[in-house]
Amino acid sequence: MRIGILGCGRIGQVHARSLSQLTDAKLVAVADAVPAAAEALAAQNGAQVRAANAIIAAADVDAVIICTPTDTHYDLIHEAARAGKAIFCEKPVDMSAARIEDCMKVVAQHDVAFLTAFNRRFDPNFASAQARIVAGEIGAVEIVTIQSRDPSPPPISYIKSSGGIFRDMMIHDIDMARFLLGEDPVQVYAVGSALVDPDIGTAGDVDTAAVTLTTASGKICQITNSRRASYGYDQRIEVHGAKGMLRAENVLENTVEIATEAGFRRAPTQHFFLERYEAAYQSEMEHFVEAVEGGKPLSPTIEDGLKAQQIADAAALSLNTGQPVTL
Repeated sequence: MRIGILGCGRIGQVHARSLSQLTDAKLVAVADAVPAAAEALAAQNGAQVRAANAIIAAADVDAVIICTPTDTHYDLIHEAARAGKAIFCEKPVDMSAARIEDCMKVVAQHDVAFLTAFNRRFDPNFASAQARIVAGEIGAVEIVTIQSRDPSPPPISYIKSSGGIFRDMMIHDIDMARFLLGEDPVQVYAVGSALVDPDIGTAGDVDTAAVTLTTASGKICQITNSRRASYGYDQRIEVHGAKGMLRAENVLENTVEIATEAGFRRAPTQHFFLERYEAAYQSEMEHFVEAVEGGKPLSPTIEDGLKAQQIADAAALSLNTGQPVTL
C-alpha cells in the first residue's frame, strides 16, 4: 500500500515512524508548507517531496495521511475523496460540525475509506478494558471516570487557535467516553476555570475543566482535564459496572519500585503523549493499512469524528451558559 503524508510536523513524523515498521505499506511522498520539514522526513524514509495536491492526484499513491493544521482538513479531504484515495485524518476533522458533515457527504459519495485518528482507542490498556466491558465482565456499565492532565500548557499562541480545551484536548476523552459507554450521551454539563495560567483565560479559554455526560439509559461519564500536572502526563480511566470495576492506571517509565525508611517510591509517568501512546499509534496505523487493503470497515469513522465534535461544541456552550446542553 503506497501512502503519502500531508504535514511533516510532530504527528506526521510519528505516523512515518509507524509506517516504517510495516512490511505491507510504503511511504511514497510527503508534503509540508515548510520545505525543510518535508525534506528531512523524506530523507529519513526514502520518500519524495511533492506538493500536497500532487500527492493527492498521484497514480502511485493509494492513501493519504492528513496531519496538516485543522483548518486545511476540509479542502484536503474533499480533494482526496474525489481522487479516490483512502484517508487517515488527524483529529479534529474540522472545527465546525457542519463542515464535518460536508466531508461525510463527499466521503460517502466517492465511497472512500476514512479513519478519524482517535489513537487512544488503540492503546493496549484502554482497548483491553473496552473488550472486557463488551464481554460482560463487569456487567452493565453505570459510571465512567476519565482523567487526563498534560504536564504543562501549550504556548498562548496555540491556545488562541486551538478551538478551546474541549475541542483540542478533551475531544480525545470525549471519544473515549463514547468508546467505553457503548452509548451516546444525550446531555452535557461543563465547568471550567483558568487556574494554571491567567493568560489562558485572557485568551478566552480555560485550562482546568470538568464535564459530565449522561446517556439516555442513565449511564454517567465524568471527564476532568488540566493543562498542568506537576508529576507528569496523567492518563487514567475507571469503568464501574453492575458486577465490578475495570481500571487502567498511568503507564510509568519503568515498573521498578523502591522501598526505604522514607516509604515506597515508583518511577514517574511517561513524559508526554508521544511516549505514552507509542504502541497506540503503531496499532492504529496497522489497523488502517490492514482494513484498507482487506476492504474491511475502519474505526473510528468520520461519524465518530463528527459526534465527538458535537459533544465538544455542547461542552463549550454549557460552559458559556452555565446550563446543561441537550444533544
